[in-house]
Amino acid sequence: MSVPFLIWLFIFKYVPLWGWTIAFQNYRPAQKFSEQTWVGFDQFKFLFQDETFLRVLRNTLAMSTINLVLGFVTAITLAILLNELRQLIFKRVVQTISYLPHFVSWVVAASIISGALSTDGGIVNFVLLKLHLISEPILWLGKGEYFWGILGLSEVWKNVGWNTIIFLAAMTTIDPALYESAEMDGAGRFQRILHITLPGIKPVFIILLIMNLGHILESGFEPQYLLGNGMTADYSENLDIFVLKYGISLSNFSIATAAGIFKTVVSFIFLISANQIAKRAGEARLF
Repeated sequence: MSVPFLIWLFIFKYVPLWGWTIAFQNYRPAQKFSEQTWVGFDQFKFLFQDETFLRVLRNTLAMSTINLVLGFVTAITLAILLNELRQLIFKRVVQTISYLPHFVSWVVAASIISGALSTDGGIVNFVLLKLHLISEPILWLGKGEYFWGILGLSEVWKNVGWNTIIFLAAMTTIDPALYESAEMDGAGRFQRILHITLPGIKPVFIILLIMNLGHILESGFEPQYLLGNGMTADYSENLDIFVLKYGISLSNFSIATAAGIFKTVVSFIFLISANQIAKRAGEARLF
């Protein structure tokens, strides 16, 4: 049963690694492989000397960190709140409502977010004006310094419900007798959460953290591409958009491939390092 999967893995994940040779060439599509000019690590040297690459690397790390922190904090918080609910009907309604945005494509989601942040009738500016927190509408998507926050909150709105599923599943494995014993000993609800629920989901949290650290340089593509614009490019462009720009728009396939290799290697290092740290600390780990 595993043979079809292994064939798929080999064809689509390992065979394409041959294309990494482009990063070590001054690649020209019209030339044969034997006619390409080999330049060694020149493309990588150019990357680390390019201000644009360093800027998009900063943006990528910043957006990934924001998404990682907000994603875990909001997902765990919502999962705990849902776990504490005793009204099953209300619990199911809240779960369903929080799941729905995950199934909305980023094209539609970006349109909703842009409309909500619009200076012409946008709900965010309308509410802030009514509360007298601002004196005039703010062009939220026109100022780069707001972009990271907007992206982080957008990711939370879209994925928080979906991210709670695995934590809720982990909470169901906790022995109910622990809660009963703690309650008999006089522990309050907050104390039960702190000393039973959180330690109970700690192994799942560690595993997810290790996996997410392996994708630290993958901050996304669609939200940045759809919500970003020329006014916010200094903050919205990340490595994926950088690769798209150089590889497709400028037809510099060697630079784009070198950037892709850099992202893969750094992600691999983060994954292995995080797993080894968890192993030495005696925590749950991937391998």
